[in-house]
Amino acid sequence: MIDADNIWAVIPVAGSGTRLRPHTHTRPKPLLHVAGQPIIGHILDQLVPLGIKRVVLVIGYMGELIVDYVQSRSDFERVEWVEQKELLGLGHAIALTKPVVGADPMLMVYGDTIFRADLAQELSAQGDGLLGVKKVEDPRRFGVVVTQGEKVVKLVEKPEQFVSDQAIVGVNMIRESAQLFACLDDLIKRDIRLRGEFQLTDALQLMVEQGANLGTFPVGGWFDCGTQEAMLETNRDLLRDAPVPAHCTNTVIVPPVHIDPTAEVIDSVVGPYVSIGAGASVQHTIVRNAIIGEEAEVEAALIEDSLIGFQAVLQGRWNHLNIGDMSEITT
Repeated sequence: MIDADNIWAVIPVAGSGTRLRPHTHTRPKPLLHVAGQPIIGHILDQLVPLGIKRVVLVIGYMGELIVDYVQSRSDFERVEWVEQKELLGLGHAIALTKPVVGADPMLMVYGDTIFRADLAQELSAQGDGLLGVKKVEDPRRFGVVVTQGEKVVKLVEKPEQFVSDQAIVGVNMIRESAQLFACLDDLIKRDIRLRGEFQLTDALQLMVEQGANLGTFPVGGWFDCGTQEAMLETNRDLLRDAPVPAHCTNTVIVPPVHIDPTAEVIDSVVGPYVSIGAGASVQHTIVRNAIIGEEAEVEAALIEDSLIGFQAVLQGRWNHLNIGDMSEITT
C-alpha cells in the first residue's frame, strides 16, 4: 500500500481554452465556474479525501491565477508549479514535472475535465500503474488501451482504425514515475510526435514494451468542459443532487440549481439546471439551463442555454447567449 503523503498530484493546466472564448480571454479555463465552483475546484475536491498533500501544476496561459487559487485552499501542504512555455503536448507537460516529482508516485489528473471516481482502492492496488478508462463512442478522439485480462498490452493515440473503445480519460496512477520520465525523455530526444505534440500515450506504450505492468480502472463520472455546450451539460450533471436554495425573494426555484449565498435573486424563475455565482444579481428574470458568473447583473431577461460571464450586465434580452466577462447588453 502506498502512503498518500508520498504521492504527487500532477495537474497539467497550460492550455489556453480557445474553444471557450470569449470567457477565456480574461481567465484560464480551469477557473471557469460550473455547478458552483471552478473546474479545478471540482478536481481538487476529489483529491482531498485521498489524503494527498502535494500538488504540482503545469501552467501556461494566465497560470499565476490558477496557482493563486490552489494556494488559497487549505487542503494541501505543498503546491509547486512548472511553466510550459511551448504547448508541445501532454507528454511534454508531464515531462516538465520530473525535477519536482522525481521517483515518487504520481496521480496524474488532466486539468480540463471533471471526474467522479473512488480512487482509494486504486492507490493501494498492485502493479506499476493504473489508467482510468471509459468506453466511448468515437475512440478516434482519444488515446485508447487494449487489455488482456487485467493487463494493458497496447496503447494507441487517436487511432484512425478501430483498436479499442476504452479511452484514457485523464486520471492515471503511476507508481514507476522514474520509468515514465525516462520514456518521455526518450520520446523528446528522438523527437517522436503526433500532430506536432509529444504524446503521453506513446510514453505509456514504451513502458509496456519495457515490461511495465499497467492496469486499468473504470471512471464512471467523466465530464468534459471544452465547449459552451459541454460546460452546460456538465453543469446539468453536477447539479443533480444540489440542495434547494432558500434565500431568494419572491422567486420560483425549479430544481436542481445552485445559487451562491451571496447572490441576490428577486422576482424571478430560476431553473432547472442553473448556476448563479457569488455576488451576482438576478431580477425579474426567467432563466434555465445556464451559468451566470460571479458579480453578473441580469434584469428583465429570458435566458436559456447560455453562459453569462463575470461582471457581465444583461438587461431585457431573450436569446441564446455566450457573452464574456465584463460585457454589457441592454435592449
